[in-house]
Amino acid sequence: MGISGYTFGVVVPADSPHKTFNDLVAFAKANPDKIAYGTPGQNTSLHVTMEEIAWKQGIKWVHIPHKGNAPNMLAILGGQVNAAADATGWGPHVDAGKLRLLVTWGDKRTKRWPSVPTLQELGFGIVSNSPYGLAGPKGMDPKIIQVLHDAFKKGAEDPIHLAALEKYDQDLWYRSSEDYAKYARETFDAEKATMERLKAQSK
Repeated sequence: MGISGYTFGVVVPADSPHKTFNDLVAFAKANPDKIAYGTPGQNTSLHVTMEEIAWKQGIKWVHIPHKGNAPNMLAILGGQVNAAADATGWGPHVDAGKLRLLVTWGDKRTKRWPSVPTLQELGFGIVSNSPYGLAGPKGMDPKIIQVLHDAFKKGAEDPIHLAALEKYDQDLWYRSSEDYAKYARETFDAEKATMERLKAQSK
């Protein structure tokens, strides 16, 4: 069963000349390897998605991996990278006016930053939120699956859980057992192709 996913986005320093995500992409396209972006780690969803964007747009930018959100934020706040792709650890810095949020990666705009467009809106054809859910061992009795599904669905829709999700800028992303399994297979295939491209580029 699918439960939720994270709010990802790209931020730049408040004084960056790149006012929109399209500005950043256009500059990167015209100036190969001149944009360095940080993520919380190599081969994370953030890294893979940024390279998927680069591949689709025919651009080259430099990935700077960090060991988590905190050093990634220190790098962007300290001017060591031009942009940072991360989950909403950037939120307080955006709200304080230190960073500018250019784009988010969900299937709709966020409640907290409703003026910021999504990758889909901008025509990139990408939704990336690293969704998670619940799974069991192969060959489980369908009756047991149904009982567990119904119980967890009820818990996921509980107001206490919804409030906890909202605290972390997340939405409920319910998917049935069948839909979640289908999504997982399709996502695995798509990300495997991207990883293979990245591996080939690094040789």
